[in-house]
Amino acid sequence: MRPACGHLWFWPAYRRLAGGWLALTLTAWTAAAAVAVPVQVEVVSAPHAMVVAGHPQAAQAGVEILKAGGNAIDAAVAVSLALGVAEPYGSGLGGKLMLLYHEARSGRTYVVDAMDAAGSLDVPAYLRRPEADHDYGYGAVCVPGLAAGLWAAHQRWGVRKWADDVAPAVTLAREGFEVLPKTREFFAEQEEKLRRGDPEIARLYLPGGRLPAVGSHLPNPDLVQTLELLARHGRDGFYRGAVAEAIASAAQHGGGVVTLEDLARYEARLTEPIGIDFRGYHVVASPPPTSGAPLFLTIMKALEEDDFSGGPLRTAANLDRIGRVWRVVQPLVQRGIADVPEAAFNFEKLVAPDSIRAIRQKARLAAARPEPVGFDESGATASALAATTHFLVADADGNVVCATQSQSLHFGAGVVPPGTGVVLNDSMSNFSYTEPSGVNYVAPGKRPRSTIAPVIVLRAGRPVIAIGIPGAARIPTAMLQALMDRLTLGRPLADAIGDTRIHFNRNWRRNGEESIETEASLPETEAAALRRLGWKVVLAEPAGTGRLFGGINAIEFEPGGGYRGYADPRRTNHAAGY
Repeated sequence: MRPACGHLWFWPAYRRLAGGWLALTLTAWTAAAAVAVPVQVEVVSAPHAMVVAGHPQAAQAGVEILKAGGNAIDAAVAVSLALGVAEPYGSGLGGKLMLLYHEARSGRTYVVDAMDAAGSLDVPAYLRRPEADHDYGYGAVCVPGLAAGLWAAHQRWGVRKWADDVAPAVTLAREGFEVLPKTREFFAEQEEKLRRGDPEIARLYLPGGRLPAVGSHLPNPDLVQTLELLARHGRDGFYRGAVAEAIASAAQHGGGVVTLEDLARYEARLTEPIGIDFRGYHVVASPPPTSGAPLFLTIMKALEEDDFSGGPLRTAANLDRIGRVWRVVQPLVQRGIADVPEAAFNFEKLVAPDSIRAIRQKARLAAARPEPVGFDESGATASALAATTHFLVADADGNVVCATQSQSLHFGAGVVPPGTGVVLNDSMSNFSYTEPSGVNYVAPGKRPRSTIAPVIVLRAGRPVIAIGIPGAARIPTAMLQALMDRLTLGRPLADAIGDTRIHFNRNWRRNGEESIETEASLPETEAAALRRLGWKVVLAEPAGTGRLFGGINAIEFEPGGGYRGYADPRRTNHAAGY
């Protein structure tokens, strides 16, 4: 068992049964629990508050804020900034944030959209640049949104002083975060980027010219100064003054498109979530420009009336059924969802009854494509997992934060403006550059599309589950599996998270070639049956590796009060509470 934090105690899932909407029959629960899952997710229970985050020190920072009288937003500020210190490859001040906040008093769920935004680029000139400039270097950098998003959320809902919420991250950056085994793996995977040419990122994250050792503590003195300015001056400590000048100057000298004016003008958006009704629940999620939730919510709605009671979700027959719906829905989402005014309406049209009937009909008639000859099943069709992290906070009053933040790719653009300690995003890589009429086509000030998808599930207006995951294109399929396992089949959430992860992949570089990527724990009988149905099956990595299939974090709400936290060991995730 994971060590308790404060007055934590631990209960096996089968002993946490309760009346009301979470109740399952003992027979069904025991049968589900008896099904072996390849990744074991421990359940952490706490009566008052819960934090689940991508690094233990970040989770602990949130718990301490809650114990000191902060609410979920105060803790979220501390957790988010601490994650930027402890997971520099995954998120931070140089990247984006999408945050859902459920306010217990009003029963409303709000969205803080702090996604990165393109700078003042000349589009025709930018299109003439090498494609590699979209991924690496200052030309790949968008205006970061995270700091503005945290500031906006705190100004609206926080109860503690802003500087006090920032303080734990300052301490962590000064003393250094602990390098965990998976931390070092992510560093090693991106060693080439760290050594590629930017002296600042190499100095900070290759101490002594070497990868940091497991168990060592890695400080960032430059980031300490940046965080102290943020603590003293709020958002202006990042978007104006010395930090902004350092970012803009480095961008100008490095061929970037972000200016001092772009930074000063950036504002987070306070908006509304999208959602669907599903089998008695109301599922709300992040709106456009994120496209992950529109994809899996539409698929869920199309599958809502299907009977999956005949067996586990991950049988060949069920995966084929889900895959056919995915095949129909994904192009619709690609065509209609991005940072355009009509995107929210486009989603509403997608999940309208007539649209859902048409999707179901088309999926039933669609035949699986024949499998091309010579496809290598030994590895995945995509590169390593995009750099993202997901965290959750639930406080003693029932307020909930469910947030995903990202640098886009691991270590973002691979650059750090001198003196700031801030790894900058490469979110320009998320725009479309080939179809000027497309909804995600690049434009100055536009926010590129992203698959990140924080979700809160409600029943009768009250939160049931808050859940999310990093993982680039694999985010929507992971969320689809976990939510359908829990809401359709009634499986314990730990099993839904820990079971074999599946992804439906369309490889645009291979003329739309389709495959089903899975962790290697998929039974060979099911893999063989999928091949007979016409699917390519790619056994991408051993179960639990977490390189391609990210780690789901979640909080489940007890009917009688209290919380259960779930931290997927596919990443350096940790759950703690009191």
